[in-house]
Amino acid sequence: MDDLRLGLLLNAVSPAVGGVLVRGEKGTAKSTMVRALAGLLPSIGVVAGCRFACDPAAVDPQCPDGPHRDADRGERPAFLVELPVGVSEDRVVGSLDLERALAEGVKAYEPGLLAKAHRGVLYIDEVNLLQDHLVDLLLDAAAMGRSYVEREGVSVRHAARFLLVGTMNPEEGELRPQLLDRFGLTVEIAATRDADERAEVVRRRLAYDADPAAFAARWDGPERELAERITAARELLPDVELSDLALRQITAVCAAFEVDGLRADIVMARTAVALAAWAGRTEVLEEDVRTAARLALPHRRRRNPFDAPGLDEEQLDRTLAEHQQPEDGPEDDGPGGGGPDGDRPDGGGPDNGGGGAPEPDEPNCPSGEASSDEAPVPPQQRPGGGRESAPVASEQPYRTRLFKVDGTGRGAQGRRSPAETDAGHTIRARRPQGRLSRLHLSATLRAAAPHQAARGRAGRALVLRRDDLREQVRRGRESNLVLFVVDASGSMAARQRMTAVKGAVLSLLMDAYQRRDKIGLVTFRGTGAELALPPTSSVEVGAARLEQLPTGGRTPLEAGLLRAHEVLRVERLRDPDRRPLLVVVTDGRATGGKDALPRARRAAGLLAAQGVAAVVLDCESGPVRLGLARELAAHLNGDAVSLDELRAEGVASLVREARTTTMTRKAA
Repeated sequence: MDDLRLGLLLNAVSPAVGGVLVRGEKGTAKSTMVRALAGLLPSIGVVAGCRFACDPAAVDPQCPDGPHRDADRGERPAFLVELPVGVSEDRVVGSLDLERALAEGVKAYEPGLLAKAHRGVLYIDEVNLLQDHLVDLLLDAAAMGRSYVEREGVSVRHAARFLLVGTMNPEEGELRPQLLDRFGLTVEIAATRDADERAEVVRRRLAYDADPAAFAARWDGPERELAERITAARELLPDVELSDLALRQITAVCAAFEVDGLRADIVMARTAVALAAWAGRTEVLEEDVRTAARLALPHRRRRNPFDAPGLDEEQLDRTLAEHQQPEDGPEDDGPGGGGPDGDRPDGGGPDNGGGGAPEPDEPNCPSGEASSDEAPVPPQQRPGGGRESAPVASEQPYRTRLFKVDGTGRGAQGRRSPAETDAGHTIRARRPQGRLSRLHLSATLRAAAPHQAARGRAGRALVLRRDDLREQVRRGRESNLVLFVVDASGSMAARQRMTAVKGAVLSLLMDAYQRRDKIGLVTFRGTGAELALPPTSSVEVGAARLEQLPTGGRTPLEAGLLRAHEVLRVERLRDPDRRPLLVVVTDGRATGGKDALPRARRAAGLLAAQGVAAVVLDCESGPVRLGLARELAAHLNGDAVSLDELRAEGVASLVREARTTTMTRKAA
């Protein structure tokens, strides 16, 4: 919580830091702390009557309410604007009154939340659940400092510079890398485990509930002191000096951690300067650089969605120690001289290729472990009796071929199956269903044109009626619920197939992340099936559950399919527009009782009767194959794909070979 408080205060001192992403478990007062920031921000000067918060000292020449000549000056608090998860695009960027524009021939524009947040704070609770097309709008505004609205030949542009603050629970899904990089700082928080601190939290909450006014009055003095300190730090900020030594440490740290691009270097520099100003200093010290790295780099270290954000602080200390002095400068160069060698963590000794310290980027695997193709996994005794194999590591994920649901859906926008969405290309026009949001201009004109004479049109404006209006129907792509049903029985553990199977499922999880799907995981082995992961947007949790999955026992295929049917039934009630894609990972065998295989096929028929799109990942290997997985796919009315056929590059290779064969035959 101290890091969160510091991150918010640093952005209040220097909005150029770029905002804060708050990651943490539920119930940790993330939103409460962010909302409390609004009361500490200094007031801003504005042009009186301007809806876009123009600064009188630097008026926006493109302001829709301008030009502002000799306008009155005013002052108001900086706004903290909340962006709800279910907000519409019109509410974010603003909306044009299309009916008035057509009926009266005037441009009428109503500003959105981006205009209201200009020179303030834009707060997004559960930012990881925001729809993709809204994320794109925020990326554009954050990068350009302006919002653009282009609709039906009407163009509006206005300034939109804001401090971006987002909160999220990682268990509910991760952010796209593009948006993640836009946040200057990131903070990981969790509830304290100290009983006394927890008691104090509860005590204060109960005091607030009993008398909110008295509670606020009690803390008014400390908050006022904090606001005054923010103002003093802002005034000191231009006088803070970022020395060449401090800048060299910043760039060395970013290079050592191999962060993408140069945004991290800029954010670290701004954060270190803000830290110095907050401490009342005019010089950036090494401790400022270290703290800036802890706040600015963890979320930029991720290489794929399964990597947990974090920072190796030992590597950070080594890098800072290596760059305490310029390479070719004397020890007493610069203010302070850096101290004697004895005070340095390594004493100035060699640190290249020695010391026996493990490399921070080495794969996290036990030393001397045999490969999964050579050494059998030792069995372990289960608490309930019987034997099971310990979890095995998976192969590295790879790019898979695309599986999608046939037909046209209406689910949340994503990147998998065809659907009618808010974004995409226009395919037709229809009468508005509710409030008009996407006017189809030509269709509206065609509907109104035959009635103009009868309606007595005399001037420039069209005479429109509500029945004339038509809206666009757009075709895009939706996200789906991808439910994995994984065979974890003893037959899957044979010949170490589980390593390849886990690699395949991990690759499909990666694909689901990139296509913004929800995922779920059902496993079956022994005597039944269990829901190992309820449907969620967090592929990180799915990958963790998959890595921990042991194998062993019988193959209750019927139980796995019936459990999948129940999960999909419940999810259909919760979100009827999200279409499911069932991925069954099995070799097709079924054991456990009389007629196990026929019962499993009847369960497959039950799913097929519900119209569930299905793919069977055939894990059978060896010279003798029974083809049971492909028979299961037929009962599911789905496709069967082998592990080799799953790879996208494998499919491309098959296509190239087919083309080569065809061309050779034609030439012959």
